[in-house]
Amino acid sequence: MQGSVVVMMMMMAVSGAHVLSADEAEGEIWAVLVAGSFGWLNYRHQADVCHAYQILHSHGVPDDHIIVMMVDDIAYNRANPTPGKIINRPDGPDVYEGVPKDYTGNDVTPENFMKILKGDADGLRDVGSGKVLKSGPKDRVFVNLVDHGAPDIFGFPKSFLHARNLSDTILAMHRNRQYKEMLVYLESCESGSMYKYLPDDIGVYALSASNASQPSFACYNDLHLHTFLGDVFSVKWMEDTDRNNPKETLKQQFLKVRREVNTSHVLQWGEKSLASQKVSKFLGSSSDEGDDYGPFLPIRDPCLNSSVSSEDVPLATLQSHLDNATEQDDIDYWNQQISELQQNRTLVEDTMRKLVERVTGDVEVSEQLMTDRHHTSTRHDCYADSLNAFHSRCFNLGTNPYALRVVYVMVNLCEHGYTAKEFDGATSVLCNYPPIHGIN
Repeated sequence: MQGSVVVMMMMMAVSGAHVLSADEAEGEIWAVLVAGSFGWLNYRHQADVCHAYQILHSHGVPDDHIIVMMVDDIAYNRANPTPGKIINRPDGPDVYEGVPKDYTGNDVTPENFMKILKGDADGLRDVGSGKVLKSGPKDRVFVNLVDHGAPDIFGFPKSFLHARNLSDTILAMHRNRQYKEMLVYLESCESGSMYKYLPDDIGVYALSASNASQPSFACYNDLHLHTFLGDVFSVKWMEDTDRNNPKETLKQQFLKVRREVNTSHVLQWGEKSLASQKVSKFLGSSSDEGDDYGPFLPIRDPCLNSSVSSEDVPLATLQSHLDNATEQDDIDYWNQQISELQQNRTLVEDTMRKLVERVTGDVEVSEQLMTDRHHTSTRHDCYADSLNAFHSRCFNLGTNPYALRVVYVMVNLCEHGYTAKEFDGATSVLCNYPPIHGIN
């Protein structure tokens, strides 16, 4: 077989045909890694992204081909007992060392993310490192997004990315021949909704941590750090990659991760035939044996046994503080923190209820719309405009993550024929208070 290949190449050379080198045939690997949150309670999002970087780096993908977006307020956070270190599993290795600080702080925005993907270097001049994708038609691109989410949106520190804008950006990349094939792994609540506009014939294969109406789940509740270290879907695909060094195909990884993630429905999207490709085509390869995580059987899986839904993380974290408090002053303090958390969440829910009642003029109909979660958004402009009104007037969806838990009600309003203009009018009357931040 090898001899026939050599003969064929010689014949092509004699005939004047161009013989592809290995580099020309395979192209290069590029990656964009995004943690869209901030704050110690969201430690896990930056830990996930840092771990993803370590996988790519250790598998030979050069740093100038890896672009990282994260606020970068965890490693040296005053709550961190080991300054300069981030871990993604209990007693795990530091995943922060060497991570490129391409876009941090206020530079972590959906607009900058889309410019990075489109290769818009002029648009990012004097912003962060200025790095953008310089991939071409022979290259493979890996995109990893980790944060909070809601129907059709993915969170950023002060705003959010629409599903339609994500797909439009990928379509522009395809049109401009910026990749041969692309892999997207997205971790957030309702993450399946982010792929609703993704075509299945443009060389993009994608996984979501959950379907379009489910939360994603956090895991590894560290009682020393008092935060969750990872997200179940992210932990599962990365620890699988660490163990398998990535010799398996994308389909094999999907099936394994889908089986192990019993907290939500991991789904595949896009051009599913690409699942026959090796994971190494997108994440690089290494001759190392990989990390030994041990045989995690479901009955004693340390990730799954510590998992909670993303929206329950703040309460679970405060409860762990309370459970470990021994002095009465500390007990009183953590009880007060829990009470304030619940009061703030009630404020969000009550505000949405009042908005719906003002739009519908009917308490009974309003209660139905508040409890019904099965609708899929089809009236896209209505939903998008309503979201913008709620985000700009009532609760910033980046700085108040719990507000993401009630935006499904706007989907319901739109699907029942109410208009964005009616909802906008309600927000202008009822959301006349100073900006509120930090409702988790």
